[in-house]
Amino acid sequence: MSATEQFIESDELHPIDIVETIAEHHAWEFDRVADDQIAMAVEGQWRTYSLTLAWSPYDETLRLICTFEMEPPEESLPRLYEALNRTNDMCWTGAFTYWHEQRLMVYRYGLALNGGQIVSPQQIDQLISSAVATSERFYPAFQLVCWTDRSVDDALQVAIAEAYGRA
Repeated sequence: MSATEQFIESDELHPIDIVETIAEHHAWEFDRVADDQIAMAVEGQWRTYSLTLAWSPYDETLRLICTFEMEPPEESLPRLYEALNRTNDMCWTGAFTYWHEQRLMVYRYGLALNGGQIVSPQQIDQLISSAVATSERFYPAFQLVCWTDRSVDDALQVAIAEAYGRA
């Protein structure tokens, strides 16, 4: 019986329980922080991403936060913020922000499940995969903006271009 079938047949459909099962399936390191929150590490091509998913019963929202450390030079912050604005224009789901005090790049997404809707394991798996893929896509552009003299337009072309194979 697959993990998906196990949840479909179960009365216990807490979103964080589903996330935990998905994390176990993928062999991701995780920590069940609370009944309504889980933190995990997902290995990408560029780096390991820290993901936190939290369920808010108050507004019936499953929140995802995907972070990675980034310590750009102070003088590059205006260009980074410009790149973030332009990047968010290209993202249909979720958005990036930079938490300067914590030195973290953050991708956030909230899945509203109002009216007692139930999230499926496939939706959660897609949510996590999309967060990591989007972070992977824009990571090189953020790096170029912060540590080179390339323009924001030029750096974002790296994220827009489709790559084939690996270097």
